[in-house]
Order: sequence, then C-alpha cells, then structure tokens
Amino acid sequence: TSLPLAEGMSLSYWLQGVRANPLLDHRTTEDLPKEADVVIIGSGLTGVLTAYELLKGENPPKSVLLLETRELCSAATGRNAGHCKPDQWRGFAKYEKMFGAEQAIKILANEQETWEKVVAFIKEEKIDCDLWVGKTLDVSISEEVAALAHDTFTRFKAAGGPTSHIEVITDKEEAVKRSRVKGAVSVYAWDASTLYPWKVAAHIVKLSLSLGLNFQTWTPVVGVEATPEQDGKWLVKTERGDIVTPTVVHATNAYAAALLPEMNGIIKPTPHMCNKTIPPRSFAGTKALQNSYGILCPGGSLYSINPRANTDGIVLFGGSNPNQHHLMKYLEEHPERRTDDSLSEFAPVTEAVIDFATKQFGWEEKTSPGQGYEYSWSGIIGRSADGVPYVGALPGKPGQWICAGHNGHGMARIMTAAPALVKLMKGGSWAETGLPECFEVTKERLDRLAKV
Repeated sequence: TSLPLAEGMSLSYWLQGVRANPLLDHRTTEDLPKEADVVIIGSGLTGVLTAYELLKGENPPKSVLLLETRELCSAATGRNAGHCKPDQWRGFAKYEKMFGAEQAIKILANEQETWEKVVAFIKEEKIDCDLWVGKTLDVSISEEVAALAHDTFTRFKAAGGPTSHIEVITDKEEAVKRSRVKGAVSVYAWDASTLYPWKVAAHIVKLSLSLGLNFQTWTPVVGVEATPEQDGKWLVKTERGDIVTPTVVHATNAYAAALLPEMNGIIKPTPHMCNKTIPPRSFAGTKALQNSYGILCPGGSLYSINPRANTDGIVLFGGSNPNQHHLMKYLEEHPERRTDDSLSEFAPVTEAVIDFATKQFGWEEKTSPGQGYEYSWSGIIGRSADGVPYVGALPGKPGQWICAGHNGHGMARIMTAAPALVKLMKGGSWAETGLPECFEVTKERLDRLAKV
C-alpha cells in the first residue's frame, strides 16, 4: 500500500527506449498550481486518457492537473510485456462463478471492444508505437490443461458466447506445427496486438497538453483530505505543496490503497516480471515468431510471449501470476522440461522460467554473445479482489473518483473504462458507459470484499 519507489526502480524495455524524451520529466509550469478544477493522480494509460477525454469533450474543465510520482508512465503501463490481448473465452469460468454467465460474457465482450478501440485510436492518430495486429495463440502444454481449456471453451459457447472467430486446434501434431511449441496439446487462436505502450501514453499526453493540460512529473501525492473549510472540496497534499480541488481522480491502480485506506486488501499490489530475450538464429529472419502467445501451464499458471516481429525481433516474456508456484512445482516434477538445475525461491522471476519458456520452442542451441536471455524488469500489478476493475465515484467521498484494479490486463480494459469514468463524472448513468455492471464501484461491493 506504499507509494511507488522514488529511486532504485528497474527500467523496463519501454522506458529504456525513451531516455531522451523530454516528456519523461515534463512540468508544464515551474510552480505547482494551488488550485485546479480536476486533479488526476497517476500518468499511466488511465490517467492520461481520463485527462484527454475531459479536455476534448463538451464544456471541458477550465483546469486539469495531472500528477505523477515519478517519470511519465513509469508504472504498470510502462512496464508490461507490450501486448493488448482481449480475453475471448479463457476467463469465462472464473467470471461465471463470481458474477454469473451474463456478466461473464459482458466482461469478455468488453475486452474485444477495448482492443478494437485501441487499434482504431492508434491508426486514426497515426501513433508511431510499433503496432502489430495478428493472431495470438493460447497453447495448452499438458493433457490436464487442455481438458480444462476445452471445458471452459465449451461452457462459454453453450452460454451464448461468440466463438466463430476463434480457431481451435485439438490435434497434437497440428497444435505443435501451428504454435511451434514443443509438447503443445491444443491451440486457440484469435486476433490481438502488440505495441509500445509508453509511446501511446506519451501521444495522449501531447494531445492533452495542446488542450490545456498542466502535467507535473516527480510530484508524489502523499494524501487527500477534506479542506479545513469543509466546503466540499479536497486538499491534495504533495511533497511540492497542496492543491485545492473539487474533483480528484485516482488513476493509481496498484497503489490506490496508499491514498485510499478503504481499498486496502481490495486492490492488492502484486509483483510481476517481464524478461527480454534475443532469439537464436533458428528463430530469426524469415523464421522469427509471427504470433503472440499465452502459454497455459498446469495449476493455472500462465506466461505471455510477445515477439516484436515487425520491428527488432526481440521476444518479451511476461507473467508472474498468483499461481506461478504451480509452474515451479511442475518444473520440479518434470526436470526434462527445463534446462536449469538450480531452482531457488526466486526462480519464478529469473532463469528457471526463462529456461522453461524458451525450451518450449527448442532454443537449446548454444547462443553467441548478444543472444539468449538478456535482462528482466519488474512492475506492480493492481490485483483486484474480485477479478475486475473498480470504476466510478468513491462511496462517501463526493468528488473523488477511481479507475483502478486492472489485474495486469489494463491494455484490454482502460480504453473503454477511462472514457466511461468521464461520462460518469459528467453526470451520465452507468448504462451510458457500456461497461459490465460488475465494474461499478458501490458501497455494497466494497463492504462485501472487505469481509473476504
């Protein structure tokens, strides 16, 4: 529940590539404004898109202030594995159990809508962000996992979920051929994207600055309190001074509870690792990977593989979900599926998982200097207690709003969630947002989760 690290944080692949960009430490004004109509905390995709939606709409606020603890987009959006992958079926079982079949289908439909909006926005704005659109493959690597995937897919289809656009391969030989993953048992394929997420956020900031946004980096917010006058306004306290405002937007995701005690345990900061690898020659040039992947492992573990096939050819591995220990147990029971004999307690975020992941493609060949695993970076996921985001007005705090708890899946949620939040801020109804009803922040929802 603490604030982001002020120093000593790792640099992601995305942040490494923009060290000369002046937006990293931008401050629109030398001094921090003492007042603003709207204060947005957090400059990831949620924060920058909320600012843009407010400023470009009808009757925009006279002053919008965007605050960032560190550099522009230096948290989850700038630390992911570079994918925008709409879940089309895999999450149906857990969502159905939590919210019922109707909401489960709405959640998955929202991801498809979000992905389409992301791609359309990038193309319309001509954003230079290495956008790739193609097939993503979910690959089951054991009979047990394949059976579970089949059951979930079948139930989703029976409930009325759309499946005609999903390619399903259950023949093992064809699954291996299609995926290039050794030991693949089944494959599910549909459309998704990879991109340079920091550059998307930076482009939106540029648009917002042209519309009057005041953006202040390296301005940690340490508290939000009612003003002493009790006039219905809020005092946003920062290390550079305080700001009085009637409207506060919490776009802090994993760090929400640092400023909102009521979110403690409801949005849980969860470590996540991404890893950069340079493929061997057998996976270079015309033989480079042409798909993104979700590798479905025993026990519910999952890691993503995101090759930058249309740019430099490197491959990013991401994923340290809560069930990662199942993968480590699997590696211990099946040593032939890995190349590293030393499994320490830190192995899920170091070489054991990379060895396991790369071996699925047959990358056992010796590599020359400059090939193979290069380095890892970390990020903090905002893990939601019930698996879906929190969007809307904060109960008991009129004028405070939140869009957070994206579960490491924000790229497939935020492009619809942030505009929906702005509609609510302007007086719109929940029905007008188009979001699943289970995303709405209510007192009843927070009270229920606080007891879990």
